[in-house]
Amino acid sequence: MTEVAKHVGVSAMTVSRAFRQDASVSEETRKRIMDAVDALGYVLDQSAGSLSSRRTGFIAALVPSINNSNFSDTARGITDALENTGLQLLLGYTDYSAEKEEHLIESMLRRRPEGIILTGGQHTARARRMLGKAGIPVVETWEIPEDPINHVVGFSNGEAMSLLVRELAAKGYRKFGYIGGTTARDTRGSQRRSGFLKTIDDLGLERGRMISFGVPPITMEQGAQAIVSMLERWPETEVVLCVSDLSAFGALMECQRRGLRVPQDIAIAGFGDYEISSICHPRITTINVDCYGIGKQAAARLLAALQNGSETTGDITLTEYRVVLREST
Repeated sequence: MTEVAKHVGVSAMTVSRAFRQDASVSEETRKRIMDAVDALGYVLDQSAGSLSSRRTGFIAALVPSINNSNFSDTARGITDALENTGLQLLLGYTDYSAEKEEHLIESMLRRRPEGIILTGGQHTARARRMLGKAGIPVVETWEIPEDPINHVVGFSNGEAMSLLVRELAAKGYRKFGYIGGTTARDTRGSQRRSGFLKTIDDLGLERGRMISFGVPPITMEQGAQAIVSMLERWPETEVVLCVSDLSAFGALMECQRRGLRVPQDIAIAGFGDYEISSICHPRITTINVDCYGIGKQAAARLLAALQNGSETTGDITLTEYRVVLREST
């Protein structure tokens, strides 16, 4: 800042006031200062100011995966909602691990974000304590936690899967199968499995055709391997519901390799409405959950909480989901 001041011929305090848009600095002087900033390649260090103002200029968001298009769409929604607010996004990914999420929360909070957006509602006890004491808005997304920390923007994964089962049952399917992961660390996947089983029971259909294959997130290859196990054990299966579109696509490709017609010999459905499900052949029946909208609404909820300050209490915003029926069923 001193170097900029010398370049322009003003005091360092005048440069500081110009950055703060202080009215005591004329537009002519401010322009000369900003021209010097550009010429010298100067970047304002905001760390000192943030100590006194408690404004750091960024929010944090944690997602399970950065190579999953659903969560990248959520991150894009957050970023778009922050446009023109002066806030930037600091993004971290947990790899579906509650322990890694805890470490990331601690690391993020050390940098004093103005708010934090989380994926899911299940966290370690220590993570919940840190978030509870942070004094910043917290938004949990992608599900409806039983015990929210603060704000929630999401939907019931169980009810969404239940809707898919009922839609397919209405088409005449009776012998359902399900493909999911081998562990419960993907809490949303576990909720979808529970929703599937409950609805099968509610409809009086036969349960038991369940394949747990691979550590979440389930890949296309694992979906392909799982459909083989499904049909070897239960060749009478009429329709298979997969925890995500990726595993559904893998299952679809494996059926085609084996000469099985979809949906004539076996029907397949996924979850998430990934782009791949709408361009493959046949196109895959799925659940659209508006991933982008979740991110945009979560950021909007956080911005409203920042504007209203301590007067804001936690609330729940329910996001939309819908069945997308396509040729695979």
